[in-house]
Amino acid sequence: MREWEHYEHTADIGIRGYGDTLEEAFEAVALALFDVMVDVRKVEPKECREVKTEGKDLEALLYNFLEELLVLHDIEGLVFGDVAVEIEKADEGYRIKAKACGEPIDYERHEPKEEVKAITYHDMKIERLPDGRWMAQLVPDL
Repeated sequence: MREWEHYEHTADIGIRGYGDTLEEAFEAVALALFDVMVDVRKVEPKECREVKTEGKDLEALLYNFLEELLVLHDIEGLVFGDVAVEIEKADEGYRIKAKACGEPIDYERHEPKEEVKAITYHDMKIERLPDGRWMAQLVPDL
């Protein structure tokens, strides 16, 4: 089961995603990212985009994945309320294939909050928790 939260950080706001699998943790942290910007529960899955990227390690993979979603937001004005992720080990690192579904931002319905300027490695962690679930977190630049 994927879930996310925002956590207090001295500079900005941290985002954290949890899941029973690594994929679910990546999905949850992507939703946490967009929940910084809008109320993701109000985003309808009207349009979907495929995102494919790679990373030399899991941290680079998470950075590149979230950066791709942020680029889609910046260029197409899309916000995402559902994300499905597949991660596989590649020869030199990891590969991700994701499907993100959402719609163009509606300033009245989606209740805009903060604008995320960039993805960062600040406070980034990807780890397996003692209960066996996965957690992924970072502090984006607002």
